[in-house]
Amino acid sequence: MEHLKVAPVTLPPLPPTRSTTRTKLSLRPSGSGAILNPMVQYIATRLDASFAALSDATRRGVLEQIGRSDASISVLAQKFHMTLTGMKKHVGVLERAGLVTTEKIGRVRTCKLGTRRLEEEMAWLERYRQLWDARFNELTRLSRN
Repeated sequence: MEHLKVAPVTLPPLPPTRSTTRTKLSLRPSGSGAILNPMVQYIATRLDASFAALSDATRRGVLEQIGRSDASISVLAQKFHMTLTGMKKHVGVLERAGLVTTEKIGRVRTCKLGTRRLEEEMAWLERYRQLWDARFNELTRLSRN
């Protein structure tokens, strides 16, 4: 296979570092009465919570398991060979991300899939999938020349 020559990438310069003196930041752009849309921060926080929850293999396994059928925390702990306390922590992370809901009936806490459909997460991933597809298509095109 012929070696590809790739042009070096020039990165933009880093922004200047902030001084140690504190400055008051304003949410209002200069010359405008509009305030920063709080949805931007909300979506970023949701993405962080979702990706943090999905970053662990045990939590992904729990989602797969309860996707097939609801299960109690004790059944999940037994299936994943961990303590009840450990499983409660995993379920708590999933619950905070909205991926799981729990319902306590008597002494049993049952886990069910949450109502989140992960639309924002899928849209975020799709943007990067398209970016990578374009880059790989360009590499393929260059390798044929």
